[in-house]
Amino acid sequence: MDGYRILWSSRRQRNFLKRLRRLKDARLYRRYMIVHHRLSGAGPTAAAKMACCSRSTASQVWKRFCLEGEAGLVDRREDNGDVKVDEAFLARLRVLVHGTPPDFGWRRPTWTRELLIEQMVRDTGVRVSRATMSRALKALGARRGRARPVVRCPWSNWRRERRLQAIRSLLARLPAEEVAVWVDEADIDLNPKIGVDWMLRGEQKEVVTPGQNVKRYVAGALEARSGRLIWVFGERKTSRLFTGLLWRLREEYPDAPVIHVIADNARLHSSLYTRETLAAMEGRIVLHFLPPYCPNDNRIERVWEDLHNQVTRNHQCATIEELMREVYYFLYRRSRRAIHEQAAAQQKDRMLA
Repeated sequence: MDGYRILWSSRRQRNFLKRLRRLKDARLYRRYMIVHHRLSGAGPTAAAKMACCSRSTASQVWKRFCLEGEAGLVDRREDNGDVKVDEAFLARLRVLVHGTPPDFGWRRPTWTRELLIEQMVRDTGVRVSRATMSRALKALGARRGRARPVVRCPWSNWRRERRLQAIRSLLARLPAEEVAVWVDEADIDLNPKIGVDWMLRGEQKEVVTPGQNVKRYVAGALEARSGRLIWVFGERKTSRLFTGLLWRLREEYPDAPVIHVIADNARLHSSLYTRETLAAMEGRIVLHFLPPYCPNDNRIERVWEDLHNQVTRNHQCATIEELMREVYYFLYRRSRRAIHEQAAAQQKDRMLA
């Protein structure tokens, strides 16, 4: 095969290189690169390394080129017959991935590529390889991830939607002098929550844990209009933590005749101590309860998700005081950003008006 390289003139190699530079197809470009490196004197191992492919691929491409010339570099898969992974195949695969194996009669609770292949054979009569199934899943944008545990709302869909619609109407028709906030509590653990992170192959990052866990709690309120955050910290998750937040809201909005508080159905939100506190406020604060087990309908849950992603997961804080300072900084920074964004939006609206 090396003798074939000697037959090529320098002019012919330059023309070959010009055609290589004009190529748009990535796979064809790689085959041309392999041949170019071999024509330049590189061995099969060096050519494979420079073209980022296996040695067997580089050897096969070079062999086809020596036997057939540049025509041997063209992809011949269009001669294999009808394409197996067509739009109908991908549409059916999307339905499978959206469901679970028990939905289709399998006893296994999660999908594997092999199981998807067998189910596609049942549904379409088309059998593909594992590599082809991987490419089909990638084409759909599918990924392997952890499922999210949820508890179904015990209410009927009609009752649940009626309650949510009432809250939406409250926010849409809220008088200018009144305030509405979304309220919830979050747990802060000194033992860090473990989350995913980038790391090099063959390495695994370590997160040092203190061993004995220490907990703190934060009760927060997210203003519906501006996105401003108001919060209080506590060592116990009790009614006193929640009522402490209510008193803080009253201090922060002294001119608001009514502060509407949208909360979930946690026991501390409706305890006797909470009801007595509300009575002492003489109607300044009104509670509106979400349907049970509907965390996605409470907007402040997104704040807690960002808090855990940016502060508590894989944290390196040695003491709970250090960790709570990081929590405070996150909440303060997010609240200030929301206030600035609202001010900028109002200024833009005045300029357009």
